[in-house]
Amino acid sequence: MMRPSNDIEYVWLARAPQDFRKGINGLSIVVEEQLAHDPFSGHLFVFINKGRDKIKALYWERSGFCLWQKRLEKERFKWPLHLPGDVTPSSSEAVGQVIVLDGQQLNWLLDGYDLAAMRPHRSLCYRTVL
Repeated sequence: MMRPSNDIEYVWLARAPQDFRKGINGLSIVVEEQLAHDPFSGHLFVFINKGRDKIKALYWERSGFCLWQKRLEKERFKWPLHLPGDVTPSSSEAVGQVIVLDGQQLNWLLDGYDLAAMRPHRSLCYRTVL
């Protein structure tokens, strides 16, 4: 099972939904041009689609980009536009196009928590994809 480490210090969430036809090249350009960050930094950049049922995470690892995706079957991600007590490396406010989380907060978001209310999605159990 692949999951971001809870020890990640900075996870950059793009505030605005993205066109999920974009892959590594398109999202790395978004990181550089729209978010004004270095896509080669090794930091984790996370994006949501307009329907808020898909998340993509992009990061650079030694010799290439990695792209990870999660799709929800019934629920929607509670995508934060801001968080109380947002913390960035340079200030106490999330600035511009991104929100900064840590690894634990990202995992809570992936589990369906509304980070402001700390309530998760309900668990789903399926037997087949057919």
